[in-house]
Amino acid sequence: MTFVSHARHFAGRPVVDVPVGGPLPTVDGPVSWRFALWHFDETAGYKLSEEFRVAFDRFVAQAGPSVESLVVGAWGYAAFNTAPIAQLCAAASRLPALRALFLGDMTGEECEVSWMKVGDVSPLLTAYPRLEVLRVRGGEDLAFSPVRHARLRELAVESGGLSRAFVGAVLDSDLPALTDLELWLGTPDYGGDAQVADLAPLLAGERFPGLRRLGLRNSEIADDLAEALASAPVVPRLERLDLSLGTLGDRGAAALAGGQPLTHLTELDLHHHYLSEETAASVAAALPGVRVDVSDPQEPDEYDGESYRYTAVSE
Repeated sequence: MTFVSHARHFAGRPVVDVPVGGPLPTVDGPVSWRFALWHFDETAGYKLSEEFRVAFDRFVAQAGPSVESLVVGAWGYAAFNTAPIAQLCAAASRLPALRALFLGDMTGEECEVSWMKVGDVSPLLTAYPRLEVLRVRGGEDLAFSPVRHARLRELAVESGGLSRAFVGAVLDSDLPALTDLELWLGTPDYGGDAQVADLAPLLAGERFPGLRRLGLRNSEIADDLAEALASAPVVPRLERLDLSLGTLGDRGAAALAGGQPLTHLTELDLHHHYLSEETAASVAAALPGVRVDVSDPQEPDEYDGESYRYTAVSE
């Protein structure tokens, strides 16, 4: 499946759409403003949409000083138009209150995730030293460079496939305030070549000492990850562990259940999985004080004697 709806909440706030060209609606309390301008131009030539640039600049001029949380949706047609990262960076002085940013909130109808032209997102952290939450969605050209950021608490990257270079750059970053890390590892078909070994510094507890939630989601290697997490030093300090949206099966679940204690967790999210009913029930029963989500069970496809499992977000 692909993304079928826009975010309704972000950074603990309801999302409110910005009317392009009109006044902002009246809101009751803090919101996350969502700015998007979709249009199709097959001659765009992989550059920033001029229509988006002008309209977004108008929005910043109108509301910039008061914007604390921002969701950026379609920036033209994201398969042809590149993400407005440079424009967002250039607008930093006019968005002084910005603390949360979601770049790439698009449905599959607006642009399939693997087609989205995003590029290196780490300049956003350099441009916004007070940013606390960064969520990014993107495709095979999604990139990251090692960066130091003193205030970032939450980093989430949604993708059909994250490269080992991307994962390595995140783990090489200095993020002392980070408590929540979410990586959608995906599949090799969409550039997701990161393996358990590439996550070794994270699993060993050597990175991000404040980490309390770890999401290794939408992964084709979910069983391998679960086996590694069964004895990973990072797990005892976590409050929430998320292996959802991937291809987790009985092998991985058995490793988790038979590994180090998980009773300290407040939440174990395994939804969208390939567990048998018996295994799913036994995992939940073994952790009575933990919110265990084993909803959305999947059935593998059988073809020519082979069994195939699929991550939730692919194409």
